[in-house]
This record gives sequence, C-alpha cells and structure tokens, in this order.
Amino acid sequence: MTVNYMREMEKEIEDDRQKGVRRRLLMHACCAPCTSGCLSVVAPHFDVSLFFYNPNMDTGSEYDKRYEELVRFVKLLKESGEEGMEDVSVFQSGYDHGNWLSKVSGLENEPEGGKRCAACFRERLDRTFREAVERSFDCVTTTLTLSPRKNAQLINAIGEELSETYGIHWLPSDFKKKDGFLRSVRLSEKYGLYRQDYCGCEFSREGRLSGPGEQAG
Repeated sequence: MTVNYMREMEKEIEDDRQKGVRRRLLMHACCAPCTSGCLSVVAPHFDVSLFFYNPNMDTGSEYDKRYEELVRFVKLLKESGEEGMEDVSVFQSGYDHGNWLSKVSGLENEPEGGKRCAACFRERLDRTFREAVERSFDCVTTTLTLSPRKNAQLINAIGEELSETYGIHWLPSDFKKKDGFLRSVRLSEKYGLYRQDYCGCEFSREGRLSGPGEQAG
C-alpha cells in the first residue's frame, strides 16, 4: 500500500502545534537545491540542523562544491529573514568515498534507482541517525524525498527501520508533494544555486539519465 508520507508529516506538525512542542530535527541534506525545497516546510515548526553526509560524491571537489553551496544558501536564507531560518545550522562529517564504495561493492552495475541506490540511502541515513543519537536530536528526516527520481516509499521504509534500531523518531516526508520540487527549482533560480545534473556518484555521472537539476543527491 502506498503511504502519503507528506500527509503523515503534516499530521505530526499539527500534533506538535496543539501540544506546544517544538522538536529538534536533524535533516540529512544532499545539496542546496533540494534543501531549498524542504526547509520552508520544516523550519517554521522544528529547530533544524542540516547534516551534509554525502560520501557518494565522485570527487572531493564535487563534495566541497555542494557543501559550500549549501552553507552559502543557508546564510542567504538567514539574511532574508524568512520564518524559522535564523537558527538553522549546517555541519558535515567529511568526505570518505572509499568507505561508501565498500558499501555498494558488487552493485556497480545496478541501474539507477536499484539496489545500489538503496544501499546508498541506507548508508547515508544510518550515519545521520548515529549523529542524531550523539547530539541528542528528537527526530531525523532527509531532503532525498524531494527528487522526483527518488523512491520516497523506499526512503521512508529505510528511515522507519533505522528509527527502530537507534530509538530516534523518523519524521516521514515526501517533499516533492505540493509542488516541492517546483519550489526548489524556483528558489535555485532566485538564489543562483549550483544545480548539478547527476546524483553525485560516478555511476550516475556515467548514466546521465536526466537533464540539469532533475536528478538530485
């Protein structure tokens, strides 16, 4: 059965509002363009920190470029005075592509969206949950569900499973809903964000299955 994860998120936000609760949310961020379409949804309701953990990037220079762009974008948002943005923070884990390659070993020839991508999602979310435990966050989510080419049902299923493992709540999402992806495109244009044309790994780079900006993190 297909779950409307955006509706599930909205229910949680409304429950928090009625209880007068504001939780600390650790959001895994894949890049600035995807983050742009997600932050306006959660920042008014949660104390948000962005965790840039993307060892799937094919080169260190690509990793640095995307991280620096994320930091620049958050700075611009804070200067804009948009609701909830003033306390948003960003941090990273560092680039370790070799470790990521070991996680997807044997899956190199899988098609985009297949088992390799599932292993990639799991590795990045697992590390995000571990950070959430160490830093005492209340809940975890990811910007990955913004992309029309990412399987939100799979990503949320992995998040729910890891939530059971680590004892940290998974905040469900499907950020592409309600024109989320379109919002990210417009904000990327507004702020002049670097918008990549491949997921980040060497396998997606070689495939180039989509046009600029259509396939993210």
